[in-house]
Amino acid sequence: MEREITKKAFDGVELYGKVNVLDTPRAAIVMIHGLCEHQGRYDYVAGYLNRQGFGTYRFDLRGHGRSGGPRTYYSHEEEIIKDAKVFVDLALKENPGLPVFVLGHSLGGYAAAYFGTKWPGLVKGFVTTGAWTRDNKEALIGIPDGLDPNIETDNTLADAVCSDRAVVEAYKNDPYTQPKVTLGLFYAVKKGHAWMKENAALFTDPVIVMHGASDMIVSEKDSRDFFGEIGSEDKSLFIYSGLWHEILNEPCKDRILGDITEWLNERI
Repeated sequence: MEREITKKAFDGVELYGKVNVLDTPRAAIVMIHGLCEHQGRYDYVAGYLNRQGFGTYRFDLRGHGRSGGPRTYYSHEEEIIKDAKVFVDLALKENPGLPVFVLGHSLGGYAAAYFGTKWPGLVKGFVTTGAWTRDNKEALIGIPDGLDPNIETDNTLADAVCSDRAVVEAYKNDPYTQPKVTLGLFYAVKKGHAWMKENAALFTDPVIVMHGASDMIVSEKDSRDFFGEIGSEDKSLFIYSGLWHEILNEPCKDRILGDITEWLNERI
């Protein structure tokens, strides 16, 4: 059964979400989407995971999709994880006694990594894909400090999201894809990266870190650095040759989802 919900964030911002529950779920997964996109682009992923016995919880990040807040703007590096916690807490409440996992892609991978570093032990484990966990691309390094955080830059991600041109065209024509990104978001993530790197040893939960080797948006070195620096004893790293940024939208997506399912099954 699928239901649409809205939840209030810590500061009153309305967050739009979608929950797919099962009669007898084996676990629940909170999914966090990437920069400039929205939870609706994960219908296929949610459906696949539902068929494997996992209930799913998705939401639009603030400033994205159908959620409230200034478009693609963060005033603080922890806003994104405070929003995610609203849905993690909901999944924990609605699934007593069942394991809850967090799956984050790109900016959502930043949220997942930050969440696990800030609140270790709250969930059973994490899955990250193309996660933006370090500053190995010029996107952040080249932005000078002290500019107006409300300044907007163009979203130029479309042509590099996936090798499947149908996915690219759908992204370009999606009314919920954001055309601009604020410097405030970049500044928040930059601060978050510095904190995560300094406190990497605090991330001790089980995690599977996944990245496309041909990712042109987030360097796969982000995932290798994160994997090497965190304190987890139960950690797995998958770098997929030839795959672009959105590995869950690549033509071989079922193979990736199969790897995720196998990893989840081993930890339930």
